[in-house]
Amino acid sequence: MTEVLGAVGLTHRYPRSRHSTDKPSAPALAEVSFGIARGETVGIVGRSGSGKSTLLTTLLALTRPDEGRVHLGEREVRPGSVQSLRWYRRRVQYVPQDPAASLDPRMTVAQSVAEPLKRLGVAGNHRALVATALSDVGLATGLADSRPRELSGGQAQRVVIARAIVTAPDFLLADEPISGLDLPLRNHVIELLAGLAEHRSLGLVFVSHDLDAVVRLCRRSVVLANGRIVEDGQTSRLLSDPQHPATRELVDAIPRLPEVPAG
Repeated sequence: MTEVLGAVGLTHRYPRSRHSTDKPSAPALAEVSFGIARGETVGIVGRSGSGKSTLLTTLLALTRPDEGRVHLGEREVRPGSVQSLRWYRRRVQYVPQDPAASLDPRMTVAQSVAEPLKRLGVAGNHRALVATALSDVGLATGLADSRPRELSGGQAQRVVIARAIVTAPDFLLADEPISGLDLPLRNHVIELLAGLAEHRSLGLVFVSHDLDAVVRLCRRSVVLANGRIVEDGQTSRLLSDPQHPATRELVDAIPRLPEVPAG
């Protein structure tokens, strides 16, 4: 597959205090190059502090790198105004970690899902586009007039996914979207994202420290440690034959059922 959304040589350093005499800390990102094609599912995995969130916000054009660049196709992407990035926001959408915090309590479900259509100036029948997005994430049309406080955790997560797909993007960037959910809901969201990626030919970047979830969703995984990519390959291969200590640590952390003694 042809690389479409990519990063080349991304480096991002933490700002230092004017009065600091300490040695410079390790950068949040160090010469990270990464690419994903439309229709590809890629996990970004690593421990806390490995650089996952910084990579995600840089890909979203919310963080400006000190070095390197992000591109979509042949076009370079840099942080800027909503108007200057309308073309990018339509094609690359975000699924947040905390849906409740990202939903305006004063807005109905329909209003929240329609918000990107209005902000990005998307033409067409917004009511129909919202209805399609809600249907695609498995939400009944009767929930359209509900407020966030009336939603369960699983419903709120589906609403933010509907909001992310309503503009018909080419890519979804999901930041730990199952971290606050119980096991059945985690499974539902993983199945939902997998189905949407296939049905809509979406490129999906799934950020997580949970390699078990990534194994179920992503064919390819990129492992970050100390701001650097230490492994990049098929998820099944990383699981069966991890090469870097950071990858082995993530594999060892996957929960396993205890063995039952024979007899």
